[in-house]
Amino acid sequence: MPNVHQVAVEIGGKLTTFETGELANQASGAVVVRQGDTFLLVTATMSPKARTEIDFFPLTCDYEERKYAIGRIPGGFIKRGGRPTDEAVIKSRLIDRSVRPLFPKGMRNEVQVVAMPYSVDYEAMPEMLALCGASAALSISNIPWNGPIAATRIGRIDGQLIVSPSGEQLAASDLNLVVASLNDNPVMIEADADEFSESEMLEAIDLAQRENQKIIQAILELQQKAGKEKTEVQYFLVADDLKQTVESQAGEQIRGAIQNADKLAREAALSQLKDEVVAQIAKPPAEGEPSPYANRMLELGMAVDEVIKKAVRSLIIDKGLRPDGRGDRDIRNLSAKVGVLPRAHGSGLFQRGQTQALTVCTLGSLEDAQTIDSLELATSKRYMHYYNFPPFSVGEARPLRSAGRREIGHGMLAERALARMIPDQEEFPYAVLLYSEILESNGSTSMAATCGSTLALMDAGVPIKAPVAGIATGLVTEGDQYKILTDIQGMEDAVGDMDFKVAGTANGITAIQLDIKIHGLPRNILAETLDRAKEARMKILDVMLATLPGPRPELSPLAPRIFIVEINPEKIGEVIGPGGKTVKRIIAETGCQIQIEQTGKIFIAAPDGEAGAAAQKAIEALTKEVAIGEVYTGRVTRLMNFGAFVELIPGKEGLVKVEDLSNKRVRRVDELVKLGDTITVRVREIDSQGRVNLSARGLDQTLESLKTAAVEAGDNPHFEDRAPRREDRGDRGDRGGRGRDFRGGRPPRRDEPTASSEGETATEELPKPDFRPKR
Repeated sequence: MPNVHQVAVEIGGKLTTFETGELANQASGAVVVRQGDTFLLVTATMSPKARTEIDFFPLTCDYEERKYAIGRIPGGFIKRGGRPTDEAVIKSRLIDRSVRPLFPKGMRNEVQVVAMPYSVDYEAMPEMLALCGASAALSISNIPWNGPIAATRIGRIDGQLIVSPSGEQLAASDLNLVVASLNDNPVMIEADADEFSESEMLEAIDLAQRENQKIIQAILELQQKAGKEKTEVQYFLVADDLKQTVESQAGEQIRGAIQNADKLAREAALSQLKDEVVAQIAKPPAEGEPSPYANRMLELGMAVDEVIKKAVRSLIIDKGLRPDGRGDRDIRNLSAKVGVLPRAHGSGLFQRGQTQALTVCTLGSLEDAQTIDSLELATSKRYMHYYNFPPFSVGEARPLRSAGRREIGHGMLAERALARMIPDQEEFPYAVLLYSEILESNGSTSMAATCGSTLALMDAGVPIKAPVAGIATGLVTEGDQYKILTDIQGMEDAVGDMDFKVAGTANGITAIQLDIKIHGLPRNILAETLDRAKEARMKILDVMLATLPGPRPELSPLAPRIFIVEINPEKIGEVIGPGGKTVKRIIAETGCQIQIEQTGKIFIAAPDGEAGAAAQKAIEALTKEVAIGEVYTGRVTRLMNFGAFVELIPGKEGLVKVEDLSNKRVRRVDELVKLGDTITVRVREIDSQGRVNLSARGLDQTLESLKTAAVEAGDNPHFEDRAPRREDRGDRGDRGGRGRDFRGGRPPRRDEPTASSEGETATEELPKPDFRPKR
């Protein structure tokens, strides 16, 4: 029997267990994490040998989704599953960014962390459990690691902060905050929020920190029960003698080359200087003699990089100077432009120094929304943002490949920054797709993509709730000294201790992403950085709004037009028709896209207003209820001796009896109408069996126009003029018309006075009729 160890902790009122010893015992460390019906296996494994040919730590973190975890068969043709979804990539990055800073410097053994949710209950979301499980697996393994850490998600509903919200709570929350921390300081923060103030965000972070301490204690308890002894590995650190040699030979040249505002010129100078320094130091002491550094060339190059890093940090800490000469609060030159691409629905070009992003907005129908085939609670999303980072943006030539994890992560950050500013589907029933093409890169391209997205959305006429801008802030520490750097460029990101991206509106924060290289970020620096980011954000918004002060009042004329029709859900079948025949006919006739929801709401995406109105009219005709007193214009479908049948709406007919066709007497139905004629009628009654009786009385203008047209065409002899009917033949008093006055008309009633020619009144006695049968 395996030796199983388990610890338990309460997270947000939910019991969570960490267990090891039963599953995956050949991994360096394996932990099963359970909360409710959510069950994950998280493993950590290290290769026995170090990779001596590289100068970085080869860590891989994977979050592997299995659709059976939620009882779902994968969509599409490939049921085994393919490449990870974007959502799985983001979760993998969360684990990587949290655990990476705590590995020993100089480690070159490959380490792989794999988190696999085998069962998912949306009451216990798996992402934070996966991150905590990674911490536990590394802690109990033989892998050198300076943990443990813990991670907690915080939401907020109706102003109340919620620890470890469920899937439904998270969907209703105006905050989605993830904090991974070591002791009292965070090592990673990820958040999207609905315009949170800096103080509100700090309050939520503090709550997550307190919850994390309980989890850390549980992991330490598991480590005491089941932890393995850490393996001694080789660390590839640069020897002090090499760094001193480089400093003595090229220190001043390096400090001079650093202080160049142009990225390409600075990098070219440093690269050339590095080659020259390495060649000079590695030069053999005499011809024919071996170089003492022949087997240390990789280390020698690393030594030059260490001296460059130290020089940049010293310049910032000791002299308050940055490589491009800016002060610590200065933002590089800003510019913004809209309407760059003539055929796009919206486009925005944002530039900050040598970082340039072109974002393009495309609007579509709700059918264009992305289907999410993952373990997410949501199954689709209508607002999408993608980020592309071509090699020419950094002056390189290399093959173009599909988006990597970095591109997916940067694109998702910019998407989250604006997602809560996109109007609701009821207000703006469009799918929105943004592409950010990075044309130049020198630091914080994700925040440039955020600014470009705002410009493109406003240029397209999308009524966003508020414009969003973003900035990246860095940090350099030396003992108790530190410098916060606003708007970091590439070199400062590489040699600094922090990359803190904050996006938001003038009213508050909408997204955060914090990555650090030190063991935790003190709260005072965290608070100061948030204030510094707000200051910079307001300056950037001023530049953007000077270009375009708000969303354009009208959508791009190239964008589709969306019409919304709401019908009785019971009528959906009538719109769809047998086998979809009816809706397909409307689509073919109008060229529109039609999406029908179960609620009875129908979205029509039309290439222009006329096509949309035609589709809307067709749907309304299919679903409109016939009501007494309503007037309809319909087509005559059948002629009977007693009247004409008129199609009021598709599939619904009514009868106009012959006496109801006109105010005048009509002898035959086809005297006025024929098959295919269009006439206007009013609903007179609907009987108990649902039969509709109609009347055209009072609407004779339609019938008279039909008569005139028929006579002119000569295609209906019954419309030709004929002798007047009896009652219309004028004065018939001299013809002995019994019982009529000189003006004609009906016979008088019994004892009814009649007018004589002299104007006198007379009473005519009429014989009473005898109905008795004759013998």
